[in-house]
Amino acid sequence: MIALDVRTGALLWDHDVVGEDALQLNSGPIVAKGKVIIGAALNVAKSPGGCFIVALDVETGREVWRFNTIARPGQPGGDSWNGAPVDERYGGGVWTSGSYDPARNLLFFGIGNTYDTGTLLLPHPRKGESNDGLYTASTVAIDPDTGKLVWFYQHMNRDVWDQDWAFEQTLASLPIDGKPRDVVITAGKLGIFDVIDRATGKYLFSKDLGLQNLVTAIDPVTGHKTTDPALEPEAGKTRIVCPSTTGARSWPATSLDPQTHIVYVPMTESCMQYSFTPRPPEEVAAGGVDIRYPNQARPDSDGNFGRIQAVNLETRQVVWTHRQRAPIASSALATAGGVVFAGSTDRRFSAYDAATGKVLWDTPLNASPSSSPITYTAGGAQYVAVVTGGGGAYDSDGQALIAEGVAPAAGVTVMVYRLGK
Repeated sequence: MIALDVRTGALLWDHDVVGEDALQLNSGPIVAKGKVIIGAALNVAKSPGGCFIVALDVETGREVWRFNTIARPGQPGGDSWNGAPVDERYGGGVWTSGSYDPARNLLFFGIGNTYDTGTLLLPHPRKGESNDGLYTASTVAIDPDTGKLVWFYQHMNRDVWDQDWAFEQTLASLPIDGKPRDVVITAGKLGIFDVIDRATGKYLFSKDLGLQNLVTAIDPVTGHKTTDPALEPEAGKTRIVCPSTTGARSWPATSLDPQTHIVYVPMTESCMQYSFTPRPPEEVAAGGVDIRYPNQARPDSDGNFGRIQAVNLETRQVVWTHRQRAPIASSALATAGGVVFAGSTDRRFSAYDAATGKVLWDTPLNASPSSSPITYTAGGAQYVAVVTGGGGAYDSDGQALIAEGVAPAAGVTVMVYRLGK
């Protein structure tokens, strides 16, 4: 992590966050209470003991605190790793920037899955109390002053299908039982939204967008998700699990209209041929993963793989669904003017009517917009900007679904459109 003087470009400080570990920084930092805060994630190799969130002093770059995203013995959830020692606990990557609530002085981060499913699937010499695998597939609320855990909520225990809940934590106020309530909203790859009380971590409700076959029931009180026994990992057996590890939704962010309480969700319709292969400890330690997950179309596919879904989180009803052949490649961007923007792997960038989903206009780009579009004003005019270049997860994995519609990677370009004359 480096800090630059915004006026001169001079380097103010340089801090090595991950050192010699097999980790990387995939998200952007956030700044709160005089600290620069960012989470570490995994690359191809694995890091024994998992990942972490770190806070650096904004003036000096000195590390102030570090929160381990894999629970340690003696911590809440420390006995949830099937009896495995800490150095056999993997994953807990932080793929997305966190959110900050200044009124409650709380940070919220989504935590990814485990990177060796055998840790939670296979017997271990020392018996553990559970194999939930905390804090994978969880939202954690952290005190930014101390780095201490305030509360956590695990959206899905023992996620051994690579269905991360590692994405944006949307802070909003929703009417719950007739009264406004401050909540944190997030959805994992399964396309299931969970709504949690922001202050306490209490589960409130879920909304399943209907593109998954893994979860068969959600407890209305706790939010605990029951998975289909027929899709349990079994050595040497292949299961058709929906969605694929690319996700019904993934890193392309959703966008919430705080006035209408409608969330706009970029999605992909896909499944995978999931298989699990147990490995000896020396292979596990060497890295890689013990599951395979080739993409494939859904069994009921009509050839359309891209989808944007508008969901009213107050009424918990789908408002509209737009479907198309090419997978969505960008985040969604909702505006107060009633327009939603998004782009797809066939290098199209489109504007939709926020109320109906009607395409208002679309335009070709030079490459896939694997980015998050923004809007801003300058000189009295409003602009929408999007970065193109391709090479994102939906561009690479989408080729298994629609090879003819995935644009090749190109030079990274900023494309800007002015609204109006």
